[in-house]
Amino acid sequence: MGAGPLYLQPGSRHLARHTDRSCRAGAEAGDRPVNQLKSGAEAGRRIAVVLFNLGGPDGQAAVRPFLFNLFRDPAIIQAPFFVRYPVAALISTTRAKSARANYALMGGGSPLLPETDRQARALEAVLAERLPGDTVKAFVAMRYWDPLTGETAKAVKAWKPDEVVLLPLYPQYSTTTTASSLKAWSKAYRKGPGRTTTVCCYPTADGFVQAHADLVRAEYVKAGSPKPARILFSAHGLPEKVITAGDPYQRQVEATAAAVVEKLGDILGEGVDWKISYQSRVGPLKWIGPSTDEEVEAAAHEGLALVVTPIAFVSEHIETLVELDVEYRELFYAHGGSIYARAPALGVAPAFIDCLGTLVTEALSSEASQVCGSDQPCPKAAPGARA
Repeated sequence: MGAGPLYLQPGSRHLARHTDRSCRAGAEAGDRPVNQLKSGAEAGRRIAVVLFNLGGPDGQAAVRPFLFNLFRDPAIIQAPFFVRYPVAALISTTRAKSARANYALMGGGSPLLPETDRQARALEAVLAERLPGDTVKAFVAMRYWDPLTGETAKAVKAWKPDEVVLLPLYPQYSTTTTASSLKAWSKAYRKGPGRTTTVCCYPTADGFVQAHADLVRAEYVKAGSPKPARILFSAHGLPEKVITAGDPYQRQVEATAAAVVEKLGDILGEGVDWKISYQSRVGPLKWIGPSTDEEVEAAAHEGLALVVTPIAFVSEHIETLVELDVEYRELFYAHGGSIYARAPALGVAPAFIDCLGTLVTEALSSEASQVCGSDQPCPKAAPGARA
């Protein structure tokens, strides 16, 4: 469904399971001398915050080149470039027609960039209040379409920041998303100005979790507080081999869902349960499960009202607006379902943006070059971190 990536032989890196329930980013790896840090009370810093996401085509003509950029990424297809490039060309050509049809349902292109721009401006406003006297500018770096990472790196270099905070909009770390984006940045920003700090993941950060819980609760009430019902936490899937190789993504998705469930005690219980599922499965490999389409069908057959929430996506895009809103909704009703509701992505929910602000300010005060909310250290060799 949709235009999700095809994974052939993805690589992997290990990352500790995320267990912290606060929005505090604990410094763990890549310690730096304290004398390299500027006091939070010292005014006049130029602080660049770089928000990372996948990107999406801005029009029908951009669909095929966007797909080509996606499939030529070695984190998606692990093969020599002389093999990867023709494979990417083949896949992007054969999938372009169906992908264009899906993007046409959203007006011809992806809303991901304008959504991310709104998040960037909202984050700037929060940081302006928290860091008076400093100048903060949020930049957007997309992995597979404009503004591409290299373009954003040039803009940040030209701005000449004193501090650079790398903030992936992937709450759960994966080698196929976070690591790929940070690796591209590390290459593009080599010898760039400013002290760089990376926030690698935040799957159980308080504001992130609270924003999800608030949106799920509101959608459930809007649907009439039906019983029996199920809350379905849907995340993008990955091939099993990626997870068994050590990718922490599935563990972190499960940690996010468990943290949100803890805040939904007022609606969960007798007559209302919850499950986790994984969507966007494509390609010949076995993927982690259960799949979202299977769970949607099961809920319909069990006579349950269904409230679906995109637990790993912070912005609306093809996987929420087409897969969840169109394809899975139609599937649910085709199998006799009665009530299907979908909680919106986080977007600029105040609790979420405030959480991002906390991640940034604590990264700035950290002595480490890479920080996360885990109670175990992130790998020192992770892309974006300095030794």
